[in-house]
Amino acid sequence: MQNMNTKTDCPCGSGRDYESCCGPLIDGTAPAETPEALMRSRYTAFAQQAMPYIEETLHPSQRHDYDAAGSAKWARESEWQELEILDVSDDPGNDSRGTVEFKAHYRLNGTPQIHHEIAEFRRTNGTWYFYDGKVVGAGQFRRETPKVGRNDPCPCGSGKKYKKCCG
Repeated sequence: MQNMNTKTDCPCGSGRDYESCCGPLIDGTAPAETPEALMRSRYTAFAQQAMPYIEETLHPSQRHDYDAAGSAKWARESEWQELEILDVSDDPGNDSRGTVEFKAHYRLNGTPQIHHEIAEFRRTNGTWYFYDGKVVGAGQFRRETPKVGRNDPCPCGSGKKYKKCCG
């Protein structure tokens, strides 16, 4: 774990120093006031390998299938580079729920990686917790032109069937 006793920029990318940003959340002297603050502190905890904090900030109802060893391995083997917050939204019908869409940029075995997720947070008894996340993958493929069937005329204009020409 990195030594954060000196004034340094917080790994979460807020532009604030660690001691006035994620430090008090991770060391337990201050609670996360918003889902975004909790998201930033969890990213920082991964970057610092502060794994007890990751488990403590996981909603109690979700801890039964938490893979502590796998999370620790991922944190340890990754070089954390940047947290990009894309969207923060509250549930208009419930002030105890919110989401944060983010991209965590890191390197694993020297290869650049991006973890893109929409994270759901829930507040229970006044405390914000990470509840669940949905990994955002590549968008669905959309064909720009109509699909050509095997027995349709070839779009190249040869007059042959597609399967006998360009197919």
